[in-house]
Amino acid sequence: MQCAESLRLQAYFDSELDAASAHEVERHLDHCVECRDLLNDLKLLRDGLRRELPIERAPGDLRARVLAAIDREASPARPRVRPTVWRLPAFWAGAFSGLGGAAAAAALAWFLILPIGSSVLVSELVNAHVHSLLPDHLIAVVSTDRHTVKPWFAGHADVSPSVADFEAQGYKLIGGRADTVQNQRAAVVVYRHGAHTINVFSWASDRPAVTRATTRNGYHLDFWKEGNLQYCAISDTGWDELQGLVRLLRELAQRENSPT
Repeated sequence: MQCAESLRLQAYFDSELDAASAHEVERHLDHCVECRDLLNDLKLLRDGLRRELPIERAPGDLRARVLAAIDREASPARPRVRPTVWRLPAFWAGAFSGLGGAAAAAALAWFLILPIGSSVLVSELVNAHVHSLLPDHLIAVVSTDRHTVKPWFAGHADVSPSVADFEAQGYKLIGGRADTVQNQRAAVVVYRHGAHTINVFSWASDRPAVTRATTRNGYHLDFWKEGNLQYCAISDTGWDELQGLVRLLRELAQRENSPT
């Protein structure tokens, strides 16, 4: 009989759980052999698909239209919910037909759990944010002093972002850490706003900002660029509160980059 936690395990595999639920699944994995085997099968399937299937690049005009559509759908001022119609494209139906029964079932579950139009980068950031909320994962350098946090990144991250304490405005600087984003050592500045944690990721990028704003699994993400640095602020706080910090950080960066 299949373990009752198998579906939640598949959501865990795709970083679709909140921090508390993810922690529960990890504790369950400590004593459930069946779920550990399923998790291993999912990893093998994912690695095999990535290894065997060619990477297709979308034309520039198509990419621009898709990003514009995502911006419209993700705008916090106009939230829209549409019913989801699950259809397995013929390509994937053919791909799954060559797999064994258990592997095909795992593959199908994995693709059904993936949100339509999901962004690899957004998933990566949400996963990093959720992981940081586990005990002893949030902060590597604990300090409210920007002159302590910013220099720390020099030896631990590939970039040096804008850092400031905005406690007077309700955003208390509590420290920083390095994390991996798009195969880079990203800098993460950590703020506390009331009971909410806000992670501000930054990494080098020569591309336009990914999108203005989006939501995944209850977490809001706001993206912007300053020079060659891509930023993303992520939290479960409200949109107004999150974008209030973004506004302060953008103003800070503009002051730092303005000629004296």
